[in-house]
Amino acid sequence: MALLEVHDLHAGYGKMEILHGITLKVEPGQIVSIIGPNGAGKSTVFKSIFGLLPVRQGRVLFAGEEVTNRSPEALLRQGMTFVPQGRNVFPLMTVEENLLLGAYIRKRSPELLEEVQRVYETFPILREKRTARAGDLSGGQQQMLEMGRSLLLQPKLILLDEPTLGLAPLVFKEIFRIIEGLRQRGQTILMVEQNAAKALEISDYAYVLELGKNRYEGSGEAIRNDERVKRLYLGR
Repeated sequence: MALLEVHDLHAGYGKMEILHGITLKVEPGQIVSIIGPNGAGKSTVFKSIFGLLPVRQGRVLFAGEEVTNRSPEALLRQGMTFVPQGRNVFPLMTVEENLLLGAYIRKRSPELLEEVQRVYETFPILREKRTARAGDLSGGQQQMLEMGRSLLLQPKLILLDEPTLGLAPLVFKEIFRIIEGLRQRGQTILMVEQNAAKALEISDYAYVLELGKNRYEGSGEAIRNDERVKRLYLGR
């Protein structure tokens, strides 16, 4: 059974409809990427799935249960987390305070503190910076903090929206290395990423959107090697 299924999704802002019947699914343990030009509706898909934007038509199923238009907090409790694009940390709080605050729906326990240590193992720089204010971190370190914070919610699915946006090349490579490592640990990830070629390289499956509609889909490798996709979306 697919972990996430989206059927005929329609959504938008005010009178403007952005999504015109998007359909996709994510199997457990996969990295699935959504690519396409600016304005294709990629981030709008995430907002609709996560209850931040009303679904006007269509269905969202999570672990076999209908969750269309369910609140973000309810989805968090069911095991879906969302790491939006941009930096969304609490700048005056320390790294560790940010991590623990991110797990606010869980009780403070020895198990939770052990998981904080596992986050530090995944993101060693966060251990070094654990007492530093989050606002003083670099962009890449803040991105790692957001991803680490989401892991403390024990997610079944992570929605990653543009995880390398604005990052330096070395940090960009590190973020992708971490994403692949999470998949090796069994984590399921649905990702929107500006660097489509790199996203396709690590993806099990991919969807190409254009003007709020499905255009192509297939394995990451098949989409990366598709001449139409290369010409239209990968700049080749």
